[in-house]
Amino acid sequence: MILSITFSHAASAKFSEATAWYETKRSGLALEFIDEIERCVSLASKALQQFPVVYQNIQRVVANRFPYSVYSRTEELRIVV
Repeated sequence: MILSITFSHAASAKFSEATAWYETKRSGLALEFIDEIERCVSLASKALQQFPVVYQNIQRVVANRFPYSVYSRTEELRIVV
């Protein structure tokens, strides 16, 4: 079952900030970052149970190439990031 995704305000703000920063480093790098984070979120929504619990019910999907992780928890048939 694929669960719906809800982003916290803090996660949305950090994502926007990081995206803007990557765009200043190299043209197109922000798009690569967005693609990788979207991949992590998609994995979490499809198979969160395959990722390690890092604190109580919070699980982590580690991004490739970028020093970021997607932390999420299942909450009433949705994933909160």
